Amino acid sequence: MRIAVAGATGNIGARTTTALADAGHEVVRISRSLGVDLTTGEGLAAALTGVDAVIDATNAAAADREEALSYFGATTRNLLAAEEAAGVRHHVLLSIVGIDRIHDNPHYAGKREQERLIAAGPVPWTIVPVTQFHDFAEMVTGWAEQDGVATIAPLLVQPIAPDDVADILAEIATAAPQGRHRDVAGPETQDLVDMARRTLAVRGRTVKLVPTWSGIFSAAAAGDVLLPRGEARLAPTTFDDWLAQQR
Repeated sequence: MRIAVAGATGNIGARTTTALADAGHEVVRISRSLGVDLTTGEGLAAALTGVDAVIDATNAAAADREEALSYFGATTRNLLAAEEAAGVRHHVLLSIVGIDRIHDNPHYAGKREQERLIAAGPVPWTIVPVTQFHDFAEMVTGWAEQDGVATIAPLLVQPIAPDDVADILAEIATAAPQGRHRDVAGPETQDLVDMARRTLAVRGRTVKLVPTWSGIFSAAAAGDVLLPRGEARLAPTTFDDWLAQQR
């Protein structure tokens, strides 16, 4: 199959292109750095020529809700319009577990807008809700770190290995559209603060972590809000396994 990956140079997109290529598929890499701008649609028509399926693994940091809605809305509309014109038969979106339960997070508002547009759009689709990645705690620490101190929310999560996410997206893209896929998660629940401490130790870094709900995540994300619901699909790689690979 000829499969396009939007966000192909990102954390998950790069891994997904590798998984697809390893499985023998022809991969079209879509990224602004590669000459295709999803916010304007420039280069999309040419990139999607002959494409059977598109995986949207794009990501963006947004300062506020309106910025997130604007970015994810524009990129999704442009992708769907170009896919319809090119005869693409399957749009696969990487989404996030629990975004329907948290309403004060700008990024999650943007992801909900993506889901809404895709579900109402002209291209057959699969939305894949996934929990936080194993490297999420390190990323959150990096966002907040200042002078050797970082605030971090004491989230309960069920993290998943980025490589497992890529393998699952590649598998889903080559199958028939499913609508909303069941939640996808790692095999075990973890505390985000503990994940951050252990990851920093492996990296040989000393950062004072201050657990608080006053940072990126509010208490609206406490408890089991970000955990998978129903008969979730569990990926095999544990956080311990992933951490051992970082040494």
